[in-house]
Amino acid sequence: MGIGTGIAIYLTVWWTTLFAVLPLGNRTYAESGIEVKDGGDPGAPVNPNLKRKFITTTWVAALIWGVIWLVIRFGLITLPSMPNS
Repeated sequence: MGIGTGIAIYLTVWWTTLFAVLPLGNRTYAESGIEVKDGGDPGAPVNPNLKRKFITTTWVAALIWGVIWLVIRFGLITLPSMPNS
């Protein structure tokens, strides 16, 4: 795996992981009993904690990327061993 391929795979894994992490631990205005004024959405999170979620996304994506790298590096799954559909 070249450096460009590794970066591309990491960014793809990071972006996918971000969408898995974003909804975790959110409380909406409706769930918190806070009335929304001026056209706000009651389903919006009160405090989204984006900095913490970006940090969590980064280390989780690094772990997943590490597993992918190990599989590719040591040939644990090769292209001929994958089933044809």
